[in-house]
Amino acid sequence: MKQEQQTASTEEELIQKQKKLKSERITTAFMIGLLIGIFIYSAITNGLKFFTFFPLILAYFFFLKRKKPNSENKT
Repeated sequence: MKQEQQTASTEEELIQKQKKLKSERITTAFMIGLLIGIFIYSAITNGLKFFTFFPLILAYFFFLKRKKPNSENKT
C-alpha cells in the first residue's frame, strides 16, 4: 500500500513538472517572438545599425535556454 502512495505522488509530481515545462515553453516562445518583432520593427524604422541586432542576440539566448531543460530531462 505504501508503494501505491509513492507511485501516485510520483505521478502527481511528474504532472506538475510537465505543466511547469509547458508554461516555460510558452513564455519562452512568446519572448522569442516579441524580440524578433522588435528587431523587424527596428530594422524597418531605423535601418540595420549596431543596436538593431541586440534583440536577436537576446532571442538567441532565450533559444539556448529553451534547449537546456529538454536535454537534462532525458538523462
